[in-house]
Amino acid sequence: MLPRVLYMGTAELACPPLVALHASSVADVVGVVTQPDRPGGRKLKPRPSFVKQCALDLGLPVIQPQTLHTPGAIEQFAAFEPDLFVVTAFGQILPQSALDLPQHGALNVHVSLLPRHRGAAPIQWAILEGDAETGVTLMRMDAGLDTGDIISTVKTEITEGDTAQTLHDRLAQLGAVLLTESLPGYLDGTRKPVSQNEARSTYARKILKQDGQIDWTEPAGTIFRKLRALTPWPGIFTYLPTDKLRLVKIQSANISITEGIAGEVLSAGEDGILIGCGKQSLNLLQLQREGSRSLSSGDFLNGFPLRAGQKLS
Repeated sequence: MLPRVLYMGTAELACPPLVALHASSVADVVGVVTQPDRPGGRKLKPRPSFVKQCALDLGLPVIQPQTLHTPGAIEQFAAFEPDLFVVTAFGQILPQSALDLPQHGALNVHVSLLPRHRGAAPIQWAILEGDAETGVTLMRMDAGLDTGDIISTVKTEITEGDTAQTLHDRLAQLGAVLLTESLPGYLDGTRKPVSQNEARSTYARKILKQDGQIDWTEPAGTIFRKLRALTPWPGIFTYLPTDKLRLVKIQSANISITEGIAGEVLSAGEDGILIGCGKQSLNLLQLQREGSRSLSSGDFLNGFPLRAGQKLS
């Protein structure tokens, strides 16, 4: 008889592991827990999470407790008679009362090589900090934040062409494979969890919109990593010398070895808008003024001319 799994997830990242587990012969997904519908769009109508929509498409029952810290939520979980919880990008920390419910505990699919980048935004911080590689860790959950024993990992290189979006998509698929391949060994005891090395732990805090503001005193390489890490959200932005109220998002750029004053326009034309940085410079290729469409540097300059010597902020 297959182990009964109650799956918990909210973000798009959690959909491929759910689909893979449901299609596999290693477990029986008996239900899905996700966060309540949230207002979204221009009319702020309640929208289901990615995982809720995925679960409904698969014909799986869904529950959406407001909080996990009530006896009622634990009773809802118990009604599924789960042998195991599997959690991916759920967005809430499970209380000990929930972790103690299934006989095989709770497993978490976390998109970093733990103990590096524990927390809410491991994909973005792996790029921001210039990591050469990242991956997915399958871990047995405890009451801490991504501190449980490691069951298995898979690695992937972070390339210069990777953004948070491309890395997200690749890690989601790697997580799906890791989960289905590792679960049998965990359940039969042949794959033994190993404790994390606390001395190597780092924390990947939640990304905020203001993290996208460019500090031109930073090296061009650092700003370029920020562009990759914060694509698609929140993006990186600056302000024009003639407009301090409306931000301009930088959507595409490359690094130049040219040196110049930080934030100063060094040149501007069809081939890009070259801005001095703390080290080297950044050539802006695609820009989007707030509330407008994305434009090439040449088209952008037709509406918002910039000249050498002006400074961005």
